[in-house]
Amino acid sequence: MENYTRIGKFVATFGVKGDLILVHHLGEDVLFKQGQVLFMEEGKGKMIPHFIARCKSRANGELLIGLDGIDAPEQAKKWTRREVWLLETDLRKIASASAPVSLLGFEVLENDKVLGLVEEVIEQPTQVLLRLTIQQKEVLIPLHEQTLVKVERKKKKLHVVLPEGLLDIYLT
Repeated sequence: MENYTRIGKFVATFGVKGDLILVHHLGEDVLFKQGQVLFMEEGKGKMIPHFIARCKSRANGELLIGLDGIDAPEQAKKWTRREVWLLETDLRKIASASAPVSLLGFEVLENDKVLGLVEEVIEQPTQVLLRLTIQQKEVLIPLHEQTLVKVERKKKKLHVVLPEGLLDIYLT
């Protein structure tokens, strides 16, 4: 089974060629090449590939994307407000190393005790949350300057200090 990661959302159409504005969290200086594949969910769990015809940087965190087969605003409109996904293998090649989404698969440690692996990175306007599974339960860990101690990119380890009682909320 393929692993997909949500990278953002098409928020609007742009221009007369049917381009879409993609608001993403892949980091700075990210551009897709012609022929690369984005996925959108069609029905429950069914990911449909869409090939990129053109891509242009628009603003920080935004790209103008033209998809193959879409060449008018009327055609593009049906894709607005749709979440956009990438294969996890492609994500690792494209995402900036400084983007929170690049922490997927990292081992999370507190006081050198392994808590689990980052299964999902949830970016909210005010903070980033990491989703882990600990003792067969879903746990959300806030990631910000008070909780993040150190990132070891080569070892894929993330050292944190959690607020007192946070894990108790999830595990009891």
